Amino acid sequence: MKLRVGFIGLGQMGKWMALNVAKAGFALTAYDIKPDPIRELVANGASIAENLSDLARAADYLLLSLPDTEAVKAVIFGEKGLAKSLSVGTIIVDLSTIDYLAAVKFAEDLSTWGITFIDAPVSGMESRAKDATLTIMAGGNLDSINKIRPVLDAISNNLVYMGKNGNGQLAKLVNQMLFNISCAAMAEILPMAVKLGLDPEEICKVITTASGQTFANTYFTPRILKNNFKSGYSLKAAYKDMASAIEISEKLKIPMPVFFAALQTYQMALAQGLGNEDKGSMIKVWEKLLRVKVRSERG
Repeated sequence: MKLRVGFIGLGQMGKWMALNVAKAGFALTAYDIKPDPIRELVANGASIAENLSDLARAADYLLLSLPDTEAVKAVIFGEKGLAKSLSVGTIIVDLSTIDYLAAVKFAEDLSTWGITFIDAPVSGMESRAKDATLTIMAGGNLDSINKIRPVLDAISNNLVYMGKNGNGQLAKLVNQMLFNISCAAMAEILPMAVKLGLDPEEICKVITTASGQTFANTYFTPRILKNNFKSGYSLKAAYKDMASAIEISEKLKIPMPVFFAALQTYQMALAQGLGNEDKGSMIKVWEKLLRVKVRSERG
């Protein structure tokens, strides 16, 4: 008998993950408030649920890919949420990026009903979701993760077990903090380099091949040079990682001076209306201040 898998959230990442689950041959039932991504899933053998209650009854395992903590909370615990219709023994795997402390509470609350919650945020942008090469950072009961691992292997080529509930989100947050700090550093330093007379293309060659190389530099500098700030994941969406780190710092009294310095660039970019552009757009904050452009003449 095929594993019965439910999938909620067919957005930029979720639609590709759900499609890969369907292509892998699992009995997939999906739900989303938008009709467009559902059509391709149906063409690949998936069923569609009319509501969350129907989805809960149609699946043994549920995968969530939702925008934020509040969306996950509403889908699980809301008035018409999953919790009221789930059977004892159901496993929920949350692929979303949500607050670390919220993930811990969701797991605790669901466990009292005999439902297992796994926090399993993914890393790797839309292209890797499409290619099923995402990295998954999983926190929660290891036996439950092993039960659902065949499904997760359909969307990922790198599943890392991080330990107890919340640790998946914590690992994702650590990764994103380092990435976000790198983005803010790039945004600040490259305009300075151009202001002092360095050629934009040549200095970008250096920082993507020499010891200053980071993923942020490698990914964003070709797009910045071409004046492309629409890589998919918006700055305002990415800011939720920064907000989660602020909460942890505040509640646990952990000082993070480098992080909070980088935070200022994010906030200035959002204040200047750049929230719908990608993280590379933070460079515009410092370009405006220094009156330069980090662009390719050929671009």
